[in-house]
Amino acid sequence: MPPDGISSYRPSVGGVTHMVSSGHYLAAAAGYRILEQGGNAVDAGVASGIAINVTLPHMTSFGGVAPIIIYLAETDEVVTISGLGRWPKAVSLELMLDTYGEIPRGIPRSVVPAACDAWLTALEHYGTMSFEQVVTPALELVEDGFPASHRLAASIAGSADELQGSPEAMEAFMPAGRPPAVGDTLTRPGLATVFRWMIDAERGAAPQGRRQGIRAARDVFYRGEVAERMVRFCRERGGYLTMEDFEDFHVRVEPPETARYKGHDVYTCGAWCQGPSLLQVLNILEGFDLPALGHNSAAYVHTAVEAIKLAFADRDAYYGDPDFVDVPMEMLLSKEFASTRRGLIDPDVAWPEMPPPGGDGVPAGAAPSAAPNGGPWEGDTSYTCVVDAAGNAFSATPSDGEVGVPLVPEIGMAISTRGSQSWLDPEHPSSLAPWKRPRLTPNPALALRDGRLFMAFGTPGGDAQVQAMAQLFLNVVEFGMDPQQAIEAPRFVSMSFPNSFWPHAYRPGVLAVESRIGDDAMSGLADRGHEIERWPEWEALTGGACAIQSDRGALFAGADPRRESYAIGR
Repeated sequence: MPPDGISSYRPSVGGVTHMVSSGHYLAAAAGYRILEQGGNAVDAGVASGIAINVTLPHMTSFGGVAPIIIYLAETDEVVTISGLGRWPKAVSLELMLDTYGEIPRGIPRSVVPAACDAWLTALEHYGTMSFEQVVTPALELVEDGFPASHRLAASIAGSADELQGSPEAMEAFMPAGRPPAVGDTLTRPGLATVFRWMIDAERGAAPQGRRQGIRAARDVFYRGEVAERMVRFCRERGGYLTMEDFEDFHVRVEPPETARYKGHDVYTCGAWCQGPSLLQVLNILEGFDLPALGHNSAAYVHTAVEAIKLAFADRDAYYGDPDFVDVPMEMLLSKEFASTRRGLIDPDVAWPEMPPPGGDGVPAGAAPSAAPNGGPWEGDTSYTCVVDAAGNAFSATPSDGEVGVPLVPEIGMAISTRGSQSWLDPEHPSSLAPWKRPRLTPNPALALRDGRLFMAFGTPGGDAQVQAMAQLFLNVVEFGMDPQQAIEAPRFVSMSFPNSFWPHAYRPGVLAVESRIGDDAMSGLADRGHEIERWPEWEALTGGACAIQSDRGALFAGADPRRESYAIGR
């Protein structure tokens, strides 16, 4: 409990008109500015997302990934945008094994950048403003500068040796020849150039209409100067991207996956990301009286963690790019399947490792292919959500940091390194293949109740994302918390499955717990067989969640104090 018995360290931000909650306060301000100028939730969400690409370069990139989910109030429709790039057509599993024996760091793991296309596709189809209008807040940040946060400063300091070998990285992140101190101003001249090129192209096509202008801006990135420089850089650094890869790439507008939890319809992106595993977790937990177990008691945490293990076992066995893999989503999201999986939870004994997947005909490579090891726990990525006065909602999870990875000369940008989330096991559903998409961890979400928007929510955090999102959602729905309380509540993170990032570290039985959960609960969890790893009271690796709840005509937003997240609205 925070000091003086108050219910949260920050208030839930309330309003009746529109709201933004974002992974960085300047990105929240960017989205709010667009709303105040008359833009809708998509206009503001794209503005906020691109501003995140600027202010959190250690977590995201304009050349990275950006899965998006949108609620359109007028048509009562939910759509998703597959903001995930593809492996170059010239890359194969055999090439990677023969050349490297692993998925190496750096340029060889590059996939086609998708974030730019995702932002512009959302804007073209569902926004009302021009690219120039929504990118202006970000353009001002890259040209006028923004203060380095303590997390960004620490990330740059930790990568200083790598950065010193790149003039582009030095210009972007260590312009004074040393890591920035907290509050030092950073600019991004290369990224400013990219934005200016795109704005100029849009202006040139403006007489043909708003959509044609946005497409002209996109062509600069995927068919013009940006693609040419990225391809040339890849070739010089041993990468495989070609102009054909850029020209043939486009994100898709797709229907969502969905499940119903006690009167709430929850929506995620498809099995090209881990999003549907959130729905599986909720389906399994729907059969328990969670409030009776007691919030964050040993019994509650144990039950939730075992549900997560079961859902992630199915994720590991089945999820992959649906263009290449037949993912049995109807089975995986059925209530009957959830009931069967629920029956495997012993209230007194934890699975000592990842459980077996459910269903028949499980691929031969479904068992964990990585040997147990510690490995790194990835915590990059960010998140933003927006709700406008008309009830439209935007939810996006941009990712792919630029600090410590090669930057392309002249444009000072990184190329998506999301190839790190493929497998080199040919039987794995997310095995590497030409033009195939890796299985993505970033996964935004939305929920409706009684046919109306209930909540937009999401978080960064790699494999912690689904776990933190499930806890946030249940804190609101089952335990009556407002969004800020739900976000601030102590979290737990299972690691009892192969990590989504190469080399897919696997830590059977390990459960990380923020220490605010308390000794009694930790003792009860240890008694059930969980291997407890005590984390600090406020650990950023558990996520940086943001949420906006629509309730009785008002909007309430929360933002995670574990990171630089902030909410603003009126």
